[in-house]
Amino acid sequence: MPAAAFHLSRPLQRRTSVIFASPHSGSDYTPAFVRQSVLDRHTIRSSEDAFVDLLFEPASDFGAPFLKAGAPRAYVDLNRNADELDPALIEGARRHGHNPRVASGLGVIPRVVANGRAIYSGKLSMDEANKRIDRYWRPYHEALQQLIDESNVIFGQAILIDCHSMPHEALDGVARGSGRRPQIVLGDRFGAAADSDVVERIEAAFSAAGLVVSRNSPFAGAFITQAYGRPSRNQHAVQIEIDRSVYMDERRIRPNRNFDDFRKILRGVIADIADIGQGEMPLAAE
Repeated sequence: MPAAAFHLSRPLQRRTSVIFASPHSGSDYTPAFVRQSVLDRHTIRSSEDAFVDLLFEPASDFGAPFLKAGAPRAYVDLNRNADELDPALIEGARRHGHNPRVASGLGVIPRVVANGRAIYSGKLSMDEANKRIDRYWRPYHEALQQLIDESNVIFGQAILIDCHSMPHEALDGVARGSGRRPQIVLGDRFGAAADSDVVERIEAAFSAAGLVVSRNSPFAGAFITQAYGRPSRNQHAVQIEIDRSVYMDERRIRPNRNFDDFRKILRGVIADIADIGQGEMPLAAE
């Protein structure tokens, strides 16, 4: 089993209500898991948000915590509800209406990786699924909720930045009015997960860095933005998708020659986003 459910980098002092998190950059592919799969170690990584953790690692330099997954997405998907079990993979799982994510093999315990390639040759037991959820999914979400609660107490609001990457091909046919292909897609579930002012300031941070930004197409946000975005309670969640081709060789799953330059650009964007959540710490009660 993967060694850790999550890794948390905390700043020396919280200076912002913003929280950065990466639920799909876990890369602890244990030998036992690779043997269990019909895929080789390279192919099984195709659904991983490779290097996103390295890109957002500087968050703590700007007073924001950064939470990243320990387990790979192919092992357990932290951006799904714990009850999104796939009957085609999990013995005894019941179908609860039509769920497009589960139907396509992308439930909380994924059946496939990118391009619909099956991970296993047969089914997994319900006991196996529950162990993964209890040991990895629940601790990650407990840690995330704790960070959100902390932001709410200190700053009176919380802004969750849910960090992801997307295949370059996912953007085929998606272009802004200028015809420029977006490099960044912000997902706020069409306004349901975050106030427009928050999203506009996040978009402005990326645009000021020279990046092309679009909203909610082709990705509007999944379980995490839906579960944690509560703008009426000053709790905002915005999903960020970065075109992988900007910083990595997708086929070889390696940083490309632009990686270091892009990381420097993103460091400035992270600083600007962290500024959105700065505020005065409430005075302690007398």
